[in-house]
Amino acid sequence: MVDSTSWDWTTDEKTIDTGAWDRQFEWVEEIHASPDGETVAAIVNTGEDTFNVCVNGQTWDKGFDKIWHLRFTPDGRPFALVADMDQWTVAVSGEPWSAAFDYAWQPMVSRDGHIALAAQQGGRYAVAIDGVLWETDFADIGHWTLSPSGTHAAAAVQVRPVDSGQVHKFQEGTISAAVDGQAWESCFVNVWELAFSPDEAQVAAQVRPDLYRYTIAVNGRMWDQTYGGVWTPCFHPVTAEVVAPVRQAGKWFMARNGHIFWDRPFVQLWQQQFSADGDRLAAIAATRYGRWTVVVDGQPWNTTFNAMVTDLTIGPDGRRIAALAKQDDKWHLVVDDKVWQHAYEMAWRPVFAPDGSGVAAKVERDGKYTFVVNDHLWHQPCDMAWDPCFSPDGSRLLLRFLKDGVYHRRVVPATAITDH
Repeated sequence: MVDSTSWDWTTDEKTIDTGAWDRQFEWVEEIHASPDGETVAAIVNTGEDTFNVCVNGQTWDKGFDKIWHLRFTPDGRPFALVADMDQWTVAVSGEPWSAAFDYAWQPMVSRDGHIALAAQQGGRYAVAIDGVLWETDFADIGHWTLSPSGTHAAAAVQVRPVDSGQVHKFQEGTISAAVDGQAWESCFVNVWELAFSPDEAQVAAQVRPDLYRYTIAVNGRMWDQTYGGVWTPCFHPVTAEVVAPVRQAGKWFMARNGHIFWDRPFVQLWQQQFSADGDRLAAIAATRYGRWTVVVDGQPWNTTFNAMVTDLTIGPDGRRIAALAKQDDKWHLVVDDKVWQHAYEMAWRPVFAPDGSGVAAKVERDGKYTFVVNDHLWHQPCDMAWDPCFSPDGSRLLLRFLKDGVYHRRVVPATAITDH
């Protein structure tokens, strides 16, 4: 979670003329805004095969052959994948890592601002955190994840050599998980979707011990039970127990440490998450074919939708739950099992106020972007917008948006939208 206590919550409006960038550069890619709204940046073309990043109107000191995936760290530093002479690395605020790789992809950033990516060097694969590559590399790498603190990483890796024609060796298992470059002793046919425990001492993953069975492994040790399918595991934030949706007899159930504890079956069940204190567990489910909803502690909401439900979000205190839902071709916000009145062409993940009393989101309507707060629409269409953010005391709202070539950082009372 981004710490917004040091942000400027007193200045009502700050603007940056980004329209001038189109006249200054050959072309400008999508603009990104920092979490605190003080900085906007974009990848720009400064000449033939030369790229740079423009930050608040100023380019980095050095350009690159290629730049990709520009983003901001939680503390507001712009970073991107960059390439020179066919070697890829990360540049942070214009400064590239000292290490570079033959290929790099899927950069991740932790809550503390550590940056990691998957990398290939000399035909071998590993993960690099803040420019430091694992000491052990592997023949292949699949799904990987960064720990919450950003100091550890885990990945599905190939640990046994096998030729593409040696089907029997694949069936015996060639894949394991590696944590900070150290592979588990056990091997599987497949490993997917790894997750760290809160203390980062354990890693859980979906595994397939053979062609026909699926289960969860924690630090390499499988659950006693196997299933017809499993989805991504997660840890209880306090007890570190592992829960995961599992498929049994054609239906989906929620299992904990290898034993089913939501005994109600669902047509589909996934994307579960705990409240911060671990007292509540919510997930997205299909109660029957083609009808999607949210399930809380095993009990589905009354409202269902025919297309999808996504972006499940639990409020800071665990009392309130919100999600996005699609009915036919329109998106809706659903909070505590109640569908808000407006429908949208697109909507983004709901944002809760620190005390849980307010809910806001970025939405698209009639080809323009705006914000909705507690089911009240802000009637100012924008060309681009970013997720809103409540102040630490919940009294104010930070709105970041682009309109007519001008970027706006606007701070308004949280009631400014709901009172109109």
